[in-house]
Amino acid sequence: MTELFKALLLTQKDGKTEHQIHHLTVDDLPEGDVLVAVNYSSLNYKDCLAVAGRGKIVRQYPMVPGVDLTGKVLSSDSPDFQPGDEVLLTGWGVGERYWGGFTQQARLRSEWLIPLPGGLAELKAMAIGSAGLTAMLCVMALEEQGVTPEQGTILVTGASGGVGGVAVALLAKRGYSVAAVTGNRAHDDYLYQLGAKEIVSRAELERPASPLEKQRWAGAIDTVGGQVLARLLAEMNYGGTVAATGLTGGSDLNTTVMPFILRAIKMVGVEVTTCPIPLRQTAWARLAKELPDDLLEQIYKVISLEEVPQFAEDLLAGRINGRVVVDLRL
Repeated sequence: MTELFKALLLTQKDGKTEHQIHHLTVDDLPEGDVLVAVNYSSLNYKDCLAVAGRGKIVRQYPMVPGVDLTGKVLSSDSPDFQPGDEVLLTGWGVGERYWGGFTQQARLRSEWLIPLPGGLAELKAMAIGSAGLTAMLCVMALEEQGVTPEQGTILVTGASGGVGGVAVALLAKRGYSVAAVTGNRAHDDYLYQLGAKEIVSRAELERPASPLEKQRWAGAIDTVGGQVLARLLAEMNYGGTVAATGLTGGSDLNTTVMPFILRAIKMVGVEVTTCPIPLRQTAWARLAKELPDDLLEQIYKVISLEEVPQFAEDLLAGRINGRVVVDLRL
């Protein structure tokens, strides 16, 4: 008898995206050289947009969303992986152009996978997910530009979200003084628990900025873009660095070259989807060591596959802070 497994499948009808739990077989899966039993995935902003049919995240249907996954290899045609290996996948267009992690089994390309780092449990890996990987890459970008704790406060925008929350925790753990930006002051206690020393209202950063404002920040991790990024660029200390990785506030950047020229600031773009494997492995190894389990437990919650659509709606509406892990075993 052919084994059936669950998957969240997106389809389109009359231009409207529909989502439904389907029971599939291995024969329904797309091509790939490694078959994985998926144990955990996570709910990212892109996944929420895909499930809601917004943002043109998915270009062809049917599609299984889920940009992250971790699990065990069931079978492999690749010499790099053997049955029983624990593997991790983030990015590479999975859940957007290729079937993703919201399924109990996935057939994948071996070049997308890395072995699960030693000391990192599958649940913790997905509690971190693409969001946490992005946060670590942002921290590493600031470090590479010579930003140290002694230089002053680091601003983190979108701090109530997955990337921002992990960034606050990582920076605080490394001794930085962190100012966390949020649009929902009900999240203040949560951000203080992660290690923030100061809370900044998002409305404060959404005000139009002069080319140069009062210097406030030694560095910044921006997950928002748009007007928020324009203002924080104008507020950077001389020689400061912004690691820019998001555009939830818009892709336009209405600013001038004056902060770059007159204050010698730098803006570094951080991209996680096609990040090279060696850099991924370095970042994941650091995450496994530097993000304590007790701190991470404050950031994530676990849901079932059936709960994904409702949680996607809540996350887009700003009713959820932190990370959401999808347990495919439920």
